[in-house]
Amino acid sequence: MATQRMTQTALVRALAEAGEITNKQARTVLDTLSGLAVSEVKKNGLFVLPGIGRLVRVDRKARMGRNPSTGESIKIPAKKVVKFRVAKAAKDAIVPAKPAKASKAAKKAKE
Repeated sequence: MATQRMTQTALVRALAEAGEITNKQARTVLDTLSGLAVSEVKKNGLFVLPGIGRLVRVDRKARMGRNPSTGESIKIPAKKVVKFRVAKAAKDAIVPAKPAKASKAAKKAKE
């Protein structure tokens, strides 16, 4: 069963309803937020969305790789990449953490 993802238009409508603003104003808010995220990551290497997560610029080191079709070793140059790290609060809200298992020593102490 395929699930439908939220489209940009649906997101704008939801923001407009929640903030009691027009769709045009909600679109401006969304565009400003995404532009701000890009510029902050470019400038400082970090952009935080409280309660959701953070965009982080990471420097990858040069490394050796392998061409899958020929098997030849190739040098992969260093580069910068952007990663999104989900906040613990959001992660726990979406996928609740499993309760910690009691250690064997704790079980014996109870007996």
